[in-house]
Amino acid sequence: MTNTKTLRIIHLTQYNYFQPVSFGTHYAMMRPREGHNVRIVKSNVELEPSASVRWRDDIENNSVAIIDFEQPATRLRLLTEIDVELNDDIPFECLIDPSAKHYPFQYSPEEQVSLVPYRIPSYPYEGPELHRWLSDLYQPGQSVETFDLLNRLNTHIFDSLKYTMRFDHGVQLPHETISLGSGSCRDYAVLMMEAARFWGFGARFVTGYIQMSEGQHGATHAWTEIYVPGAGWHGFDPTNNKRVGAEHIAVGVSREQEQAAPLKGSWSGPSNAFKGMEVSVQVVEV
Repeated sequence: MTNTKTLRIIHLTQYNYFQPVSFGTHYAMMRPREGHNVRIVKSNVELEPSASVRWRDDIENNSVAIIDFEQPATRLRLLTEIDVELNDDIPFECLIDPSAKHYPFQYSPEEQVSLVPYRIPSYPYEGPELHRWLSDLYQPGQSVETFDLLNRLNTHIFDSLKYTMRFDHGVQLPHETISLGSGSCRDYAVLMMEAARFWGFGARFVTGYIQMSEGQHGATHAWTEIYVPGAGWHGFDPTNNKRVGAEHIAVGVSREQEQAAPLKGSWSGPSNAFKGMEVSVQVVEV
């Protein structure tokens, strides 16, 4: 029997300025990715200052809002409220093709062609450090269950690193996250993505939301999706040491984390006009 629940996502992003500034075109990923187990029930978007909005699908089939603001202002405010219906999925381990039950395995020729971008490392010079760091989990010549290996990697990141919130743009390089022993959810996701690619898996970066404990507020979340024959793309959340499930809502996927930014754009005015920003995210069950 399928279990269904509805989550409400309330996401506020606000940039404040000491004096009116002009805004260039902004690009927002704020519409959850719909699929066989995710459906948008209703949505509402509020923008300040007034703006025109048009939508397009990018190369990854992410829904991107293109926003053109109509006048200068002392603040840019984007508020979305979206209700999403989620259904439980069949357990990941039950779907894996028999040929991929054990690692290492070979993707089919058709899959190999499509997965080329997702198997090429984003940071090729990180290989030696990743080899050292992953050596306790897997040694060449071993045969391990694919499901167990990926779970082990997820847990290894969770256990060996300390989570920290970072509001800087961009991510740490994998070796920086390892040497510092800490990182944000974005850093964790990039490290897992690169580790999976080091082993030959197709992997991609995901940005979205996660349902937190009652009363908690947070920010956008990030995790990693890995392609396994039979099961398809499946998410792993090393920040919380869990596989992605009915509390996760994906908004954007990409080969590189830079291509899945929740909001990006430009403004023009005096260099000292920027005052600060506010971000608030709530994900609650309806």
